[in-house]
Amino acid sequence: MSVPFREHAAVLRSLEPDGPLDDLEPLRGIFGDARVVAVGEGCHFVREFGTARRRIVRFLAERCGFTVLAFEFGFAEAFALDRWIAGTGEDGDLSGMPGTTYAGMTGETARWLRARVRTGEYPVRLAGIDVPQACGTVRPALEPVADYLREVDPDAVGLVDTALGIDDRFGGASMAEAAPRWGELEAAERDELTASLARLLRRARALEPRYVEWAGRERYGVALRMLEAAAATDHMFAAMHAVFSGGGLPQDTSVRERFMADSMRWHMERAEPGTRFVLAAHNNHIQKTPIFYGGELWAYPMGYYLARELGDDYRAVALTHTAGSVPEMHPDGTPGTGFSVVDTPMPPPGAGSVEGALAGAGLGEVPTLTDVRAYRGGPFPDRIRSQSEETPMAVADAFDGVLSTPVVTPEVITSF
Repeated sequence: MSVPFREHAAVLRSLEPDGPLDDLEPLRGIFGDARVVAVGEGCHFVREFGTARRRIVRFLAERCGFTVLAFEFGFAEAFALDRWIAGTGEDGDLSGMPGTTYAGMTGETARWLRARVRTGEYPVRLAGIDVPQACGTVRPALEPVADYLREVDPDAVGLVDTALGIDDRFGGASMAEAAPRWGELEAAERDELTASLARLLRRARALEPRYVEWAGRERYGVALRMLEAAAATDHMFAAMHAVFSGGGLPQDTSVRERFMADSMRWHMERAEPGTRFVLAAHNNHIQKTPIFYGGELWAYPMGYYLARELGDDYRAVALTHTAGSVPEMHPDGTPGTGFSVVDTPMPPPGAGSVEGALAGAGLGEVPTLTDVRAYRGGPFPDRIRSQSEETPMAVADAFDGVLSTPVVTPEVITSF
């Protein structure tokens, strides 16, 4: 399969964001007229994935009219960061922004986006799609809700205070930090958190006429989505605690994926007709097919829902590598993050994998962009690298294209 695979691969001049973009023209054929083009990464904390994403964003903005960058970043936290990117405040204000940098929305990326706004070079706005703080705490979503409720429903603010008080006893910088500590709470506290969030959400839905009359439709829509973010995060505390403990309900982590897909749709529904979105998230989130581990169905990813609901308006490009090691995340209670990142060796790409096909075609040592759609419905390629493993999947069904880098440089950035 290596020779025909080569026919569908284009060698890229560079992965750096600046410079000529002509070598990315094959990307145009992969996504066609799609409104949403997802750009993944096989693992977090890889410099080359970050630079490649910025280069693709530049291509899509300058040559194809994309104007919004949706990101694996908190729905709630992104509003402040989007305002900063759009030019509000001082450059130094970035260091105090809420949100995580784990999925690639680093200070470097944010400053690059702000610079494009400043110079008028095809700027894009930011849209967050994820639960707050990578499932670490509900506070970023609930604090704005509390301010909103003080205007439209002050009697309900006490429910927010109750939820925040419980969250403060275990919340952290990520799910790896929060989920184990959530398990240490008394069952009554966990139930009270869930009940408080459920009451807030149901009340907000029921009192829509009053909320909209008092503060407008737009603010109501944002506040309701933030409550939905908090409720999804609460669910994920339990789901990830069960995963870390070796148990849990099958496919339970699909709740976060459904939330991200719905967030993407939320932004699309409120955008001007014809607005086109770049969507940056982990390969596991953007893939169009269900996620399997050990032969068992693990979750339905965001990309599965979007592909089912948007059809050809959704395209996905995975980012992978042919390097000999990768930065792997290990949940270990490290203060400030809940995890450590270890440069982990990987065996050479296996036969049947995307990376193995590239190596066999003599393309393993250069950056490439491969259109895999010609292999859709077939048995090859049947694997792609994910984190520090090769994950079995029908790659051409899961993705439309694959960008590969021969080099992986760990870049562990955990704050702005």
